[in-house]
Amino acid sequence: MQLKLPPAPPDETMQLRLPEPGAFDLPQEQPKPGKRGRRKAPRPSVLARFTAVAGSRLAPFAPFARRLRPRYPRPGRTDWRRWVPSWRQSLAAAGLTAGCGGMFLTVAYAATDIPADLNTFATQQDNVYFWSDGTPMARTGWVRRQAMPLKDVPEDVRWAVLSAENASFYSDPGISVSGITRALVRTVGEGDTQGGSTITQQYVKNVYLSQDRSLGRKFDEAMIALKLDNQMSKDEILEGYLNTSWFGRGTYGIQRAAQAYYGKDVSELNVSEAAVLASLLKGAGLYDPTLSKANHERAVERWEWILDRMVAIGKLSKAERAKYTKFPEPIEQSSQYDTGKQTDYLVQLASQYALKASNLTAQEFDRGGYQIYTTFDKDRQNELTDAVTKARKDVRKDNPKKARTAHIGASSVDADGRIVAVYGGPDHRSQGYNESNATTVPSGSAFLPFVYAAGLEHGVVKERGGEATPVTPQTIYDGNDAVPVTTPEGPYWDRDGDQVSAHNDGKKSWGPISLHDALAGSVNTPFMQLGMDTGLDKVRDTAEAAGLLSSSLGAQVPALSVGSATPSAIRMASGYSTFAASGKHTEPYSVRKMTHNGSKVALNTPKPKRAVGSEVAAEVTSALTDAYRAAHPASPGAASYEVAAKGGTTQDDKAAWYVGTADDVSTAVVVYRIDLAKSLEPLPLDGIAGTPNSGIPYDIWSSAMSIG
Repeated sequence: MQLKLPPAPPDETMQLRLPEPGAFDLPQEQPKPGKRGRRKAPRPSVLARFTAVAGSRLAPFAPFARRLRPRYPRPGRTDWRRWVPSWRQSLAAAGLTAGCGGMFLTVAYAATDIPADLNTFATQQDNVYFWSDGTPMARTGWVRRQAMPLKDVPEDVRWAVLSAENASFYSDPGISVSGITRALVRTVGEGDTQGGSTITQQYVKNVYLSQDRSLGRKFDEAMIALKLDNQMSKDEILEGYLNTSWFGRGTYGIQRAAQAYYGKDVSELNVSEAAVLASLLKGAGLYDPTLSKANHERAVERWEWILDRMVAIGKLSKAERAKYTKFPEPIEQSSQYDTGKQTDYLVQLASQYALKASNLTAQEFDRGGYQIYTTFDKDRQNELTDAVTKARKDVRKDNPKKARTAHIGASSVDADGRIVAVYGGPDHRSQGYNESNATTVPSGSAFLPFVYAAGLEHGVVKERGGEATPVTPQTIYDGNDAVPVTTPEGPYWDRDGDQVSAHNDGKKSWGPISLHDALAGSVNTPFMQLGMDTGLDKVRDTAEAAGLLSSSLGAQVPALSVGSATPSAIRMASGYSTFAASGKHTEPYSVRKMTHNGSKVALNTPKPKRAVGSEVAAEVTSALTDAYRAAHPASPGAASYEVAAKGGTTQDDKAAWYVGTADDVSTAVVVYRIDLAKSLEPLPLDGIAGTPNSGIPYDIWSSAMSIG
């Protein structure tokens, strides 16, 4: 009998439990009523779809592709030949490389944008200042450049540059493949990227990129050059290149180079001189012939090659070439555009006026490219500067201690408003403020002509509310010293309760004196009273109309009539020039013309305005003429009716003036003392200025005016 045992229970620790069917199935969307329930097939990926399509299209080429697949070592070959690919494989590799390279360049070209912003150096230029005769005076700015339109650059100059740098410029696509290849070989072999650049590439480097020498920069340069060549005309590129290239001697652009090497504008260059400038583009440090003998030899060789090259490409005839056998030596490097000690003050004045008259912003002006033609007369400026320099030397010799705090300001202004000369200080670099334009010290008795003009113009009022009565040159006033000032109501008292009176120079009493003689003798007391009788408001208005600034006139008190106002030397000279201009005043100006890269810039040039009547101006001039004759009877100018001048002193000895006109030019000179290390308060002169009619102010004035 067979014994049947019950089956053993499964070992729970070893038994594999399988999930029930459908345990991991995702919940299925229930079919809508009336529709059959279907399951959507998953959408194949992009890669899968691409593979499927490409596979079907490329299937016919599969056998050929299998033949191209390298089998190394190659069967059926021996030795080194086993490792050489077949011609088919080599051709396929070359084609693949060319295709990938072409695709890369196409993508790179499309992705390359021309930078919106130019390099700072590509747009910044210098501003050049000229004397009144048109000769250069000074320049300002970090970059010595002046952009010139291509139309102003002669054809010979253009082709001298093109022959030297890129003869195929007008036909190439903006890059030179052979040149770039040479540059790459040099880069790999020598670590240098010199050469291989067309003018378009050089222009791109000048204005858009840095001067970094690397393969990356070279590639960017080529891509931008290609795109730029398609967006700009060849003439526009050439113009930009000529205006941004470095020519040595601190100059950028062909215009500045022409001035620096030959002292002329680019429009005046001949083809021989242009060839020298073109040679500098290869490296000014190596080809400036004035730097060394070796440089000179290189420059001559390069100059000859450029002229011969122009003949070879048909841009210069052999007959014309035969004319140029002698090397055109450039001028020695000069500092004709560098500002000097005194011209710094001139530049300061001219630039301030140029900004105001042209309505330019400081930012626009600082970008440069402006040519500022000033009103400064070179000869008069030198005469004035020499006269002040001599006076300062004499003061240092006679009073060395006081001379340390002595200051001199001077200015000459024409009757038509042109500022022809100024003396601003010993050195603008150590003393930044301009003494000719400083409103620092009182005008003293030099102010009397304006009071006299106001009285003659408006008359006087002796009774409050009464009618004005005329004043003539023969009207008598009290010329004694310390005469109390009166009003229609009685004596004039100041805020301290003191009766106001004036003093004459040296406290001299003159007795009854006509106004004409009082001005000729510089007698103060009649004019303090005349100012009160005419009205201090009218005195102020007359002085302002004649050219003095309202801000310098100060308080409207009796002292105004004897010179409490603090005009600058420029404004004092301008005021006296109003009398020389028959009573018409023109605001002083220092710029007569201004251009930006050759194009005229509109200026708000001042126009003459009537300040006082012509008869009044003539009488003031007559009295000043008598003043000069009385003080300097032996001077050659005493015999001339065209010299009208007087000295000016202050009652507190804080300033000494001499102001006068000759040949329609008025000059004002002021001497004062200030210890700038301690205070801005003027110090007493203590005799260092001399007497009003024979001291330092007069000596400077007479020398500057060429009057003995």
